[in-house]
Amino acid sequence: MNPPVMNSVPKHASYDVVIIGGAMMGSASAWFLADNDDFNGRVLVVERDPTYAFAATSLTNSCIRQQFSTEINIRISQFGAGYIRNFRQYMGGDPDIPEVPLLSFGYMYLAATEAMTDVLREGQAIQAACGAGTVMMTPREIAAAYPFYNLEDIVAGSHNPVDEGYFEGSTMFDWWRRKARSRGVEFIANEVTAMTRNADRLESVTLATGETVAAGTVVNASGTRGALTARMAGIEIPIEPRRRYTFVFDAAEPLDRALPLTIDPSGVHVRSDGLYYLAGCPPDDDPAVEFDDFEIDHDLWQNKAWPAIAARIPRFERVKLINTWIGHYDYNTFDQNAIIGPAEEVPNFILLNGFSGHGFQQSPAMGRGVSELITYGAYRTLDLRPLRFSRIANDAPLLEKAII
Repeated sequence: MNPPVMNSVPKHASYDVVIIGGAMMGSASAWFLADNDDFNGRVLVVERDPTYAFAATSLTNSCIRQQFSTEINIRISQFGAGYIRNFRQYMGGDPDIPEVPLLSFGYMYLAATEAMTDVLREGQAIQAACGAGTVMMTPREIAAAYPFYNLEDIVAGSHNPVDEGYFEGSTMFDWWRRKARSRGVEFIANEVTAMTRNADRLESVTLATGETVAAGTVVNASGTRGALTARMAGIEIPIEPRRRYTFVFDAAEPLDRALPLTIDPSGVHVRSDGLYYLAGCPPDDDPAVEFDDFEIDHDLWQNKAWPAIAARIPRFERVKLINTWIGHYDYNTFDQNAIIGPAEEVPNFILLNGFSGHGFQQSPAMGRGVSELITYGAYRTLDLRPLRFSRIANDAPLLEKAII
């Protein structure tokens, strides 16, 4: 069943919450608000492109991991993994809601230097303290478990086969929207073009079709356009679109077991993808790009991705490229971590931006956090304050060493 066609004109002149952006983060926020028994307000979600054709939500590789170097990111993904595994129960036990598969082949970080090995060891200690199943592995141990790797230059590896891997996030996205609508959340195909701010509060938003809508709270969930949205409220956030490549290929000599999502020291990553394999990497020159710039550099596969993959896994010397696409990160140039919470200058403007490639897996915790902030004025479950906006003004980056 396809979701209903979205209207472009709001039904009301005033809403308790207006969410700008209806992709994964906006829909998560809408659903968790609708599912919160203590929230009884009216919610409007404004989405400029209801096809989501170029949204990060549609172009994601849909993976989840706990191998982060900061506790907050680990905790966020642990909640996400539990949410995925128990999706139907979280959605009220409706038998029509499908289970969401989570294929736990794990991430395999490979270190070619002692310095990178130290980074992995530090991360593993933090992950273990949080209850994650990450283990450090010697080259001999890696070879015993995965004999297809070329490990001549590898000093160590870090692997977690528990609640790390691929999940069918599009199912969550679909059902969040469906169930939010069934509980009264209104989704419209439109665009916010201006906001009215009075001192330290936003009073209304103006739509591309001319309507002015009063808003008690405004949530900025507009992905790569987050900085443009924030600017309407008089706030600057360090977010820009960055291109990230995905390659799907067939192997003449497929592996005899699932390939963990392997992060090569070159920066290229590769994993199993059903009958095929999926790889990805950033371009060597990684500037901000235009919002509609999805032009593919076809030399990147031949000159960077495939040579690194074939060197690491010799059985991939004979492969056939099946598909290539580009997605955009909403890249936080400050510290590559999410910004969530009120903008201190405008407390009723909630930021939900800058996920830098982690957004899909972090969406359950973020949606829940936004719901708690709006309903109670504070987080009640997972304390997301380490990701607050003020760290930017205070020049206090939350540095995450495990970036892909």
